[in-house]
Amino acid sequence: MKRLIGAMIIGLAFTAIADDKPVADLELILDLKQFCEDIAESEGTDGKPLPEFLLACVNEELELEGFQAITKLPE
Repeated sequence: MKRLIGAMIIGLAFTAIADDKPVADLELILDLKQFCEDIAESEGTDGKPLPEFLLACVNEELELEGFQAITKLPE
């Protein structure tokens, strides 16, 4: 039982650490969106719908730069 509680505490600690990433500002997100639109135009979307591709691309770039992922792209 003590091991289970210990494992739960460690799991919660790692979850808290993962959520401590900063939130990117709107300007960065819009820059990354434009970057991903350029990629989609030049290389295609791998068969994904454009909005889905752009969100995944932006989130990949945000993660590489140490920011939290977003759930919706700004207009």
